[in-house]
Amino acid sequence: MNAEFFSAIEDIEKEKGIPRQYMYDKIHQAMMAAFRKDNPEAADNVVIEMSEEKRRIDMYIVMDVVDEVENPATQISVDAARSINKRAKVGGQIKVPVETKKFGRIAAQSAKQVIIQGIREAERGIVYEEFTSKEHEILTGVVQRIDPRTGGVSIRISSNSEFTEALLPANEQIRGENLTEGDRIKVYVVEVRNSTRGPQVLISRTHPGLVKRLFELEVPEIFDGTVEIKSISREAGSRTKMAVWSNEPEVDPIGACVGPKGGRVASIVEALGGEKIDIVKYSEDIENYVAAALAPAEVVSVTALEDGKSCRVIVPDSQLSLAIGKEGQNARLAAKLTGYKIDIKPESEA
Repeated sequence: MNAEFFSAIEDIEKEKGIPRQYMYDKIHQAMMAAFRKDNPEAADNVVIEMSEEKRRIDMYIVMDVVDEVENPATQISVDAARSINKRAKVGGQIKVPVETKKFGRIAAQSAKQVIIQGIREAERGIVYEEFTSKEHEILTGVVQRIDPRTGGVSIRISSNSEFTEALLPANEQIRGENLTEGDRIKVYVVEVRNSTRGPQVLISRTHPGLVKRLFELEVPEIFDGTVEIKSISREAGSRTKMAVWSNEPEVDPIGACVGPKGGRVASIVEALGGEKIDIVKYSEDIENYVAAALAPAEVVSVTALEDGKSCRVIVPDSQLSLAIGKEGQNARLAAKLTGYKIDIKPESEA
């Protein structure tokens, strides 16, 4: 059994990625627990030896060799000791082999539970470590189930060879997007938590980080740092505004993001289910930045107010509704993008 046992440990390491030493520690713990159940009085004297080379596991009780045995749990007579080791003498100690097959049924069952629990904990630990490294990244998942009551979607996500299921709640889904079982979708990993039931991966389709990562994947200039995304404001399923800046004067940051014939931005719009994306040029000058953020509306003037957190914008009368946007969306997204409160006035009123 010992040789088969070591082979099984090697297989677990290969298949599940659980280190052998971790499993040896758990088995050591399980054998000790089983021994204590049947022999509590000798628990402190037990020794377990594992040898990968010899492919053997041996368990011993270290007993004191005495003339007259007073405590049979920890003492052995000299005659009995010499039947194990001819050199045994009174006052010395001897290792007496323990036959593990004599463990009681309850003790054996307890040992089995310790090993199974150890494997589960190790698997959870490996999954947690793998997905923690993917926080704030995009992963591709497959829709497994849709809860008709809550609208939550169970998604099987993978990273390298590890898999886990994550819940995409209704409030983290893109509005108007219809998902069906078997669909492959990209999700943004917001956070990974370690719970008692294993790793919990929090995912989103509405997070601005999803748009940022999609552009990093699609636009080489963003990936290599030539073009920088300074800010993103998003109302998922409807519209996103993104401010970009080029670290190289000869590179047009907006053109790089749009791509030849609009191909780069078009593929991202498709991945987001048709969500509109406005790409504007970032500026240190707040007047220029706010004017750009209100695109596609034309702006006559922008005046920063004394509080340093708001500004007044004058637009042509014909551009007022465009600047504000449907239900105030354009102005709202521009304010989120720039971090400024924006007060829009028509030219006639100004």
